[in-house]
Amino acid sequence: MRPEPGIRAAAPAPAEAPAETLAETPAACLYPGHVMHMRLSPFAHRFRYRVFTLLIDADRMAETCAPLRLLGFERRRLLSLWRRDHGPRDGTDLRPWVEARLAERGLPRPARIWLLSFPRILGYAFNPLSVYFCHDEAGALESVVYEVKNTFGDQHAYALPARPGRDGTVRHETDKGFFVSPFIGMDQRYAFTIRAPGERLALRIRQGDGSGPWLIAAQTGRRRPLSDASLLARWLSHPLMTVKVFAAIHWQALRLWRKGARFHRYRGPYPQADAAARQTNLG
Repeated sequence: MRPEPGIRAAAPAPAEAPAETLAETPAACLYPGHVMHMRLSPFAHRFRYRVFTLLIDADRMAETCAPLRLLGFERRRLLSLWRRDHGPRDGTDLRPWVEARLAERGLPRPARIWLLSFPRILGYAFNPLSVYFCHDEAGALESVVYEVKNTFGDQHAYALPARPGRDGTVRHETDKGFFVSPFIGMDQRYAFTIRAPGERLALRIRQGDGSGPWLIAAQTGRRRPLSDASLLARWLSHPLMTVKVFAAIHWQALRLWRKGARFHRYRGPYPQADAAARQTNLG
């Protein structure tokens, strides 16, 4: 895993009311809601899709899925969770991988880890962003790991400290260190605004450079209990959601290309590092 420069956590903003913590959240739940992307530069482009996502205790996935008929853990079901879709992507436990990413940044070992991601549907999954919420023994959110994937099969993790405000909102920033979209360059910075999921899910990412913001992405949802009935309801309303997520990325890319967006050729997941290496070899 390659390091990314310039990670910092913004000072917490004053807030009004205490937030619900994940200590009050069941071992797993669903968040039906929406994903929104709004491009701001060099022209406007916006889309919004309905989705549902799963939040689950990363140490209790097997026991959480065991009584369910429609959600399998490491087995084929209508919906399923597989460890090889996340973390080291080799089928091993996720906790050691999360702890290693945190240790690389000097962040503490969490007492509990919650994974927010799309499940597989009919055996297929694509997660552009999965989030690990890392809590201490007291239940307080102390760090977040953002697991980012691109459509070229690459994956990268941003491990960031979390300093929630009084309302539980976390704001932190990091330099972009991984190729995602061929229509936005690498000289960018991410600003995350996120809360530990409770009754509601709220995540926002603002991406920009020295000239200003380029893109705002957000995911929202309202908590629903995890049961076979709720899973069936979500599947009936989103029968091919994970396929749709992957297809929608390419459809929106086509729309951007037709609008004249500058195309950045894929040169690997870390083009900045590769360019620096090439320059060193030439010099």
